Amino acid sequence: MEVRDYVKVARKGWVFIVSLTLLGVAVASAISIVQAPMYQATSRVFVSLQSAGTVTELNQGSTFAQDQVKSYADVITTPAVLDPVIAELGLSVSASELARQVTASTAVGTVVVDIQVADESPDRAAKIANGIADSFQKTVANLVPANTAGTSPVKITVLQTALVPDVPFAPNPKLNILIGALLGLVAGVGAAILRFTVDTRIRNEHDVEQITDAPILGGIAFDARATQNPLVVHDNPRSPRAESFRTLRTNLQYLVDSDSPKSYVITSSVPGEGKSTSAANLAIVTASAGTRVVIVDADMRKPKLAEYLGLEGGAGLTDVLIGRAELNDVLQKWGPHELYVLPAGRIPPNPSELLVSRAMVRLISLLEEKFDLVIFDAPPLLPVTDGAILAKYTGGALLIVASGKVHRGQLKGSIGALQNVGSRIAGIVLTMVPTRGPDSYGYGRYGYGYGYGYVEDEPKVKPGKSKTKRTPSVVTH
Repeated sequence: MEVRDYVKVARKGWVFIVSLTLLGVAVASAISIVQAPMYQATSRVFVSLQSAGTVTELNQGSTFAQDQVKSYADVITTPAVLDPVIAELGLSVSASELARQVTASTAVGTVVVDIQVADESPDRAAKIANGIADSFQKTVANLVPANTAGTSPVKITVLQTALVPDVPFAPNPKLNILIGALLGLVAGVGAAILRFTVDTRIRNEHDVEQITDAPILGGIAFDARATQNPLVVHDNPRSPRAESFRTLRTNLQYLVDSDSPKSYVITSSVPGEGKSTSAANLAIVTASAGTRVVIVDADMRKPKLAEYLGLEGGAGLTDVLIGRAELNDVLQKWGPHELYVLPAGRIPPNPSELLVSRAMVRLISLLEEKFDLVIFDAPPLLPVTDGAILAKYTGGALLIVASGKVHRGQLKGSIGALQNVGSRIAGIVLTMVPTRGPDSYGYGRYGYGYGYGYVEDEPKVKPGKSKTKRTPSVVTH
């Protein structure tokens, strides 16, 4: 993952991060409230060897005591030391239970042992700590064999008796809350990274660039009203989404020149990515700039262009390909500009065969002669092969990729379907691009964020009227 990926993780997963951090703080606070206060008392003993010998013998004894003091510290939590304390104080616990309240420690290079006892009662904690120190003295004396003088060579001296503590050492609310917040933060970041990692959907141009080096021609702004207002460049020309199509038109003009093919297939990986509405809006906005455009509904399975454009779609491409009608008889002019529409016509039983027929190749050549730009609205690539086959006979495919809808595997499959038949990918068009949030990064270059102080010479109608019947004119020349 790159640095910008972590930034996106934080921006997209901030809900997880904040929620789990707050949850950690809440749990830590609850634990601090319900946990009974614990008091800690400490006694301290000194371990030495009793010797009246030379200085050398004293030094050897001191070194021996340092080596053995760790073993003596371990003795403190054994029943041999704790059972007498339990009996003396009348405690209703076993030696193993009491051992969990006791901590014996010694610093490296010293012969001093600290005995710490934690208990809910401050007075009882002090009594247990002092009782263990006394019991430890007697136990060591019994464990170590007496010397020739009849005394134990190891001497345990109490350096510090335990005092009754005034304040509890646990719980520590500030420390608990800090730990809870850190654990919650780690869990939140982990959840956000996991969500980012397992999410295979294409969301932005960076995701596309990781799969293909095909040029990204533009991004179409997301509009929740797109289904009610599909022809946005005609019905709401000042909207960010309409401006996205103008930017796409400008970028597409670099592909369409005197030496380049004039026909392109607009397709997608799966249904619902906005290919038909994108094709229609691109055709309208290109024609409004003075370009002679024809858009062909090559989706012979689920044609939508006639419905979107308000045209009669009973006769069209199918009739031309089977020789039932001439091109000029079914080609319809739309709007005040040089935009012509060839509907799909009747749904044939063999769409794929028609699209690879010689009649289709001749029709493409004829349309390229008559028009500056030919746009084919083809079916999605993964369900059927129609779009991939048709793109082979044109200037290539403009592949629609819906942000947040199509997955990486599906996009790879679509690219593979085009490459398998030798079709060229002319460019990628992102649709449903969010105008806010982490996935809108880089969106400004697609046109969003600029002023809309102009209106192209398209008739202004109210939003929601895009599906009204428009009177077509049949081409007679």
